[in-house]
Amino acid sequence: MIYTDKSIFKRHELKYLVDARQRDSIETAFGGRMIPDEHGESTICNIYYDTPDFRLIRRSLEKPVYKEKLRLRSYGKANNDTKAFLELKKKYKGVVYKRRISIEYDEAYKILGEGGRLDGKSQIEREINYFLDFYGNIVPSVYLCYDRTAYFAEDDPNLRITFDRNILWRTEDIDLRTLPGGEPILDEGYSLMEIKAAGAMPL
Repeated sequence: MIYTDKSIFKRHELKYLVDARQRDSIETAFGGRMIPDEHGESTICNIYYDTPDFRLIRRSLEKPVYKEKLRLRSYGKANNDTKAFLELKKKYKGVVYKRRISIEYDEAYKILGEGGRLDGKSQIEREINYFLDFYGNIVPSVYLCYDRTAYFAEDDPNLRITFDRNILWRTEDIDLRTLPGGEPILDEGYSLMEIKAAGAMPL
């Protein structure tokens, strides 16, 4: 089953590594102008897909003008009928374009794992199908999960700030139906802060 949801995003994104003291100072400075979003505090789990020879990640490490990736995301541990997000994320000249569909996890996992395709009823489904056709055989390459605190600006919902902590990765048991876990990426007490803006990036 494919759900109706917000499906197209275009924005600038900036990432910063902050320690606990810096994060506390930033959140205090919000002063009510940044509001927790609908998910508030959540654990986000992702599967990133790549070719068997890691063509996508190798391309990304070259810092090209254009790059893209495909991931399957759930909020918390998934079940077969959990609403998941299949996302095609592209970056061109510093601007991030994200296309996504909401789909039952088991359906998406089977389509990607068995070389299937989406129905192609929407433009986004056709874009994802084109990606799958272009790269051919793709496989789950890495599992990534983290605890996220998300805010949006009271006067501009398109301005978002997120803090990700407990970022864990693994290359085994790459299935969102398994419990979150893996090797830590950041030292204890650190968070990855990301600023996302649809228009000009605030200074």
